[in-house]
Amino acid sequence: MFPEQLILIGSLLLLISIIISKTSHRLGIPSLIFFLLIGMLAGSEGIGGIYFNDPNITQFIGIIALVFILFSGGLDTKWGEVKPILWRGIALSTAGVLITAVGVGLFINWITGFSFIESLLIGSIVSSTDAAAVFAIFRSRGGKKLKNNIEPTLELESGTNDPMAYFLTTTLIFLMLNPTTSIEATILLLIQSIGLGAILGVVFGKGMVKLINNINLHIPGLYPVLTIALAFLTFAVTYFVGGNGLLSVYIAALILGNDRFVHKKVQMQFFDGLAWLMQIVMFLTLGLLVFPSQIVPIIGIGLVISFFLILVARPLAVFLCLLPFKVAVKDQVFISWVGIRGAVPIIFATFPIVAGLSNASMIFNIVFFITITSALIQGSTINAFAQYLGLSGSTTED
Repeated sequence: MFPEQLILIGSLLLLISIIISKTSHRLGIPSLIFFLLIGMLAGSEGIGGIYFNDPNITQFIGIIALVFILFSGGLDTKWGEVKPILWRGIALSTAGVLITAVGVGLFINWITGFSFIESLLIGSIVSSTDAAAVFAIFRSRGGKKLKNNIEPTLELESGTNDPMAYFLTTTLIFLMLNPTTSIEATILLLIQSIGLGAILGVVFGKGMVKLINNINLHIPGLYPVLTIALAFLTFAVTYFVGGNGLLSVYIAALILGNDRFVHKKVQMQFFDGLAWLMQIVMFLTLGLLVFPSQIVPIIGIGLVISFFLILVARPLAVFLCLLPFKVAVKDQVFISWVGIRGAVPIIFATFPIVAGLSNASMIFNIVFFITITSALIQGSTINAFAQYLGLSGSTTED
């Protein structure tokens, strides 16, 4: 395919996705569903006939997009709102992910022919809530806030729980390829990954503030470029020293966004738009990677796992993690319901394929179906459920 054809197809897909997103907002359906469907329609088994079957490229695009999405989410997160709910958010993003992964894994092992470690791998892949989906849904509420600090709790959780799911996923794949690895070494690796990710996130965040404010660039348009470079430097350096790059990016952006820096308003708007672009590109790419004919055979088992995740595993994780905190039951019910799965699990589901594991394709298809089910059922009912529970507050301007 010629470059001009790629540009034409890409621009048309972007344009269609943006126009469709207006309709999805009015219908109360998450935009990601439409982005994925557009990608599937454009794919080899759709009307577009574009053949794409490269999980390596998909994984690369997904990680690039996640850096932008988490960075933008961190910039928009207000520390004053996060501080009162910091520990409950951390509990959900660490212990909550682990409880969800183990619960789903045990259930899958019980009802399917997957081995115990394969079942845990699937549970780990779908264990985190999706930052892109959560940020997008809350930003589309027209400035209307949720009561009782629920919104910052969910945003903090979704922005910081990908590292734990990433660690569990990559570790289980490593254990499947290297079964002699000890449990002690795995635990130490977890502590190192999260610890270095948090520490370097703080270091790079404070460094960003100083550099951006003191570099004195003569071309204002270079400031967003500088910030992009710093965001990816944060991710890469953290990754290469053994820390979790996704966590460090979010923390660095959180520090930067809650301080003063040059052209802050313009840069915030720039990264918000860039995050939406990355979200659309990511979901379109994931849609292209899927072969709908391979999804059909796993619909039955996919539905059973989805309902267990939504109705049992996620609520169990939320109620156990929030047990030490004074959180009303209806708040916990709502937090349980906003356990939306999105692009992150699908990206993580490419890891077993890239690693060459057996059953990798089936794992990918099951995860994709679970994601679609979660986004449709939970994502489309969030606003109505908030109204039903009496948790919808006034707009931020009120």
